[in-house]
Amino acid sequence: MKMNGRRESGNVEDRRRLSGGAATGLGLGGVLIVGLITLLMGGDLGDVIQNVSSSGGIGTETAQTREFTAEEEALAKFSRQILASTEDVWTAYFKAAKIGAYRSPTLVLYTDATATGCGTGQAAMGPFYCSSDQKLYIDLSFFSSMKKKLGADGDFAYAYVIAHEVGHHVQNLLGTLGQAHQQMARMSKADANRVSVRIELQADFYAGVWAHYEKEMFSSIERGDLEEAINCASVIGDDYLQKKSQGYAVEESFTHGTAAQRMRWLKKGMDTGDISQGDTFSLRDSQL
Repeated sequence: MKMNGRRESGNVEDRRRLSGGAATGLGLGGVLIVGLITLLMGGDLGDVIQNVSSSGGIGTETAQTREFTAEEEALAKFSRQILASTEDVWTAYFKAAKIGAYRSPTLVLYTDATATGCGTGQAAMGPFYCSSDQKLYIDLSFFSSMKKKLGADGDFAYAYVIAHEVGHHVQNLLGTLGQAHQQMARMSKADANRVSVRIELQADFYAGVWAHYEKEMFSSIERGDLEEAINCASVIGDDYLQKKSQGYAVEESFTHGTAAQRMRWLKKGMDTGDISQGDTFSLRDSQL
């Protein structure tokens, strides 16, 4: 992506020098195991937070003295620029569509663990959005993990991750996220997982809508960028991740959608740029 000279969002909290640590001996490895097991069993973000907390994975945030590498600083700057881009795109879209005023989320950059409106967030969860405080949380080490563990690399792949979380914020502003969470609270685990898949696929679609207008408004997308995002979507599908970690996939435990579904909805958003075509909730499973 061509981002030279682009503005950086001011809606950012940099907590990278604050560390929540891990209490009573769980350690980062233990946190990772608890988080992975919870997600593979069909849990969502709230379940991960609860299980990590009950396993002793929460500490008190303390100030840390550390210097950031040039790579870390470049990723932080890029993240602020992408957030600014989502602000520009969604502000213009909401106005043109007469949806109302767009209110930007806050991006929180943190290390290891941090307090959120949804409980204590852990790096093992990956990037996530909390509707209670309207903030999205990212430990920048996630991007290195994407590259090393999943082979998903490139600035546009990283931008897609941020745009996906902003997509959840758009869902929250439109009321979709709250309605879906209310439905999930009354459902069995398997049925709630099916709703979760629809939430995540729509967020992928909204990330695609952002990419559509980012290209139109700023001409920043270069040859190969779209392929980076689509490749990223393919390797974070539930089926791909479960097969990679345990050798097989359990469909009823999916919470984010298959690789093929995530690629399809991302690409649909890129192609159409029209949020009215992103209704994932009224479709049958076979239509997703």
